[in-house]
Formats: sequence, C-alpha cells, structure tokens
Amino acid sequence: MQNDPQVIASLLTRPRRWAVVGLSTNTSRAAYGVSAYLQDLGHTVVPVHPKAETVHGQRGYATLAEVPGQVDVVDVFVNSSLAGQVIDDAIAVGAGAVWLQLGVGDPDAEQRAREAGLAVVVDACPRIEGPRVGARPAPPREP
Repeated sequence: MQNDPQVIASLLTRPRRWAVVGLSTNTSRAAYGVSAYLQDLGHTVVPVHPKAETVHGQRGYATLAEVPGQVDVVDVFVNSSLAGQVIDDAIAVGAGAVWLQLGVGDPDAEQRAREAGLAVVVDACPRIEGPRVGARPAPPREP
C-alpha cells in the first residue's frame, strides 16, 4: 500500500508528540539524527528504548506503555521482526499514527493498525519526506 502524501504532510507540519522507539544516545544511529530533525520542526520527541536514556534533553522510557500522556505518532526504528509488537503497543496506548522507517515493515501489523484507526506510514523517513511536504524548522524559542 502506498503512503498518503496528505497524511505525511499532516504528521510532519503540525506539532505533535512523537514516541521514537529505538532512540538511544548512539549518535551514529539514524534515530538520533531523525529525532533531532523532528525537534527542529517543533515536535516533542519521547525516546523509547530498553535503556530508557535521556536523549536530546528528553527523558526516555523503556516501553511505550510507560510513556505518560498522549502519544500522537509512534516512530518505529527497530528491526522488522520487532515492528509488529511495537505496532500492537502503539494501538494499545491509543497512538494516532505509526511511522515505520526505511526498511522496516510488518504488513500484518500495519493492517492491524489501519483497522484500529491509526494512520500508517511505511518505509519512509521524516528527514527525507519533510522537505517534500514543506515542513520547516520551528522558529527559535525565546530564552
């Protein structure tokens, strides 16, 4: 199934709360740079990783279930063999969307997410899609 450009534009251009599953302090991992980009766009990033590390100044959580408050988008930066569980967790916490990064996929779980009413973006990167849909960095915050 092809990604809906309007869904991508909506997710990237309006400030949202993104739980980034697989985000750690490892600066060589794609999740690190993409999450910084999401913050630059004005999104709130919540790191989700078994080590529950603080990343980009944001407190981390070991699981999605531990994240307090609403999660708008679950960004999946894990191996495809683990993606189905992450998607099921996203459904369970009431997320509005799941975004599976380049090379990450689980068609059955993606279908479960759609059936549960979540928007689904597959095999795409916010850092690549953002410029295509006109996402712009947020203005600097006042000190």
